[in-house]
Amino acid sequence: MLTLTVAHRRELKAQAHALNPVVMIGKSGLTISVIEELDRGLLSHELIKVKVQIDDRIARNALFEEICQRLGAAPVQHIGKIFVIYRPKPEDGDEKTTRMANPNKKKREPFRTKRSFQS
Repeated sequence: MLTLTVAHRRELKAQAHALNPVVMIGKSGLTISVIEELDRGLLSHELIKVKVQIDDRIARNALFEEICQRLGAAPVQHIGKIFVIYRPKPEDGDEKTTRMANPNKKKREPFRTKRSFQS
């Protein structure tokens, strides 16, 4: 489980304020398909909100900790039945090699418009 500084957690809370829940966990709890969906959400968004339909507060706390442990994520916020979870995107070597493959590539010129021919 990741740990965050207070300042970083505050920034993430501010970013998460406008988010809608990506995953909803029902009464059946944490299943394999829910874990996979959480993982996909974290891979694509880094910061996600999760809504839980369990009424027991202690069970929700345990579920929040278990999710963060299994996914290697950082708990950001837990308010009522809403969890906010953060996990930074993994650095892929493939993306770096594709970006650096053509460092001398020349940027193309913008298209000429009708006005550029008139003056």
